[in-house]
Amino acid sequence: MRISSTATILICSVLATCSAGAQSIRDRTRPNYSTGAAVSETQAVDLTLTLSDASIRPVQTWLRTAGKIDGGRKVLTAYLYPPEAGWVKVGQRVRAFPPNAKSSVYQAKVTRVVNQAGKVMVEATLSGPGRENSPQYVMEIIAERGLFLSVPNEAIIEEGDKRVVYIQQHPGHYVPQEIHTGVQGELYTQVMHGLDEGAQVVTFGSFFIDSEFKLKSGGSSPMGNDQHHH
Repeated sequence: MRISSTATILICSVLATCSAGAQSIRDRTRPNYSTGAAVSETQAVDLTLTLSDASIRPVQTWLRTAGKIDGGRKVLTAYLYPPEAGWVKVGQRVRAFPPNAKSSVYQAKVTRVVNQAGKVMVEATLSGPGRENSPQYVMEIIAERGLFLSVPNEAIIEEGDKRVVYIQQHPGHYVPQEIHTGVQGELYTQVMHGLDEGAQVVTFGSFFIDSEFKLKSGGSSPMGNDQHHH
């Protein structure tokens, strides 16, 4: 997975002016914010903001489970339960390591998936022999959930039951945007509504901008006072 665009802006303090705009019920699906955070490039260096594009990328869920290795130190067997069990497919990558030797990470692939009563048996074959005298393994199955418009998890700020990201409208100016999310992966989360492909969102530093936005706007949420859940 690759982030398609990354920019770094050095800042000390954020937000020259902010005012909270009233929100009507119909605006809640995709609010149109007219205010935001203004950042001067000449401000002193204290914080680094990182930007990432909202783009179509694979979203993965890492399923962690316990497994046992066979006598030939080659095949791992584990059991998973719904709904996670339904995400496992033959050919998916697996990382595995014995609990008594966490630095010994072995690469494997799922080679067999068998539905049983209320659970699924998963077999993964190591690329080489496993560690001697280590019958138990921690398995990390990398389940591909699909290609989705998504943003890095660290870009998302939770406001009660709502989720907000900060978008760069133009260099040095950021505005909050509510998004509706779908599949949450290990690194990225699907965006179902609220962002267009190519929109640049703040990843590292988003919580700083959010706290400054609320401070300058009198402590109100980017969602508007009528949607504040705290």
